[in-house]
Amino acid sequence: VPEKIYVKDPESSILGKRIVEHSIILIDKIGFDTFTFKKLGVLIGSNESSIYRYFESKHNLLLYLSSWYWAWIEYQLVFETHSISDKKEKLKIAIDIVSRTTKKDSKFSHINEVFLNNIIINENSKSFLTKEVDQENKDGYFVVYKRIVQRLRDMIQDAEPNYPFASCLASTIIDGSLHQHFLKDHFTSITDCKSDVNPSDFFINLTLNTLKL
Repeated sequence: VPEKIYVKDPESSILGKRIVEHSIILIDKIGFDTFTFKKLGVLIGSNESSIYRYFESKHNLLLYLSSWYWAWIEYQLVFETHSISDKKEKLKIAIDIVSRTTKKDSKFSHINEVFLNNIIINENSKSFLTKEVDQENKDGYFVVYKRIVQRLRDMIQDAEPNYPFASCLASTIIDGSLHQHFLKDHFTSITDCKSDVNPSDFFINLTLNTLKL
């Protein structure tokens, strides 16, 4: 996670990890708009001021959670595709990784990835739809997210070098999968994704047909 996002690294202390752990639980439960550091402080039994020692605002906390999520996805993307030589198969697996339904990862005991994924689906756009987005982008706040898009773009170009819109397709897959997960949960009449049809199925089909692979 980019260091400028936080005041003090929450991974460096037990309190910091509790702040991250319970902020995920609370935001997933009540939503980001009604979430406050005061409510979080009550939940973890700590003063509101102690949370400000780690994050200067709840916006920065959301940026931290978003960056952590995309770094976790990037780890899976690199780990699960590094030994695959078939370019079409590699691309299919990559699309599945960035758009599949999230499962709990036991490696990180203080972070519930399923709850975090819910937050990314419902709240991620609030981390960048702000007046400060250009400056925050210059400061590197979104570097992990952009790196994920670029990795997927490179795999698209490897599979079909002549396709002229690889970056557009990559960002559409990643952002579109979040939108389809949201529709699947809330507006079922305007999506074909259901309990047995994952957004990854749609985006794999879309990409292979678009690239004519």
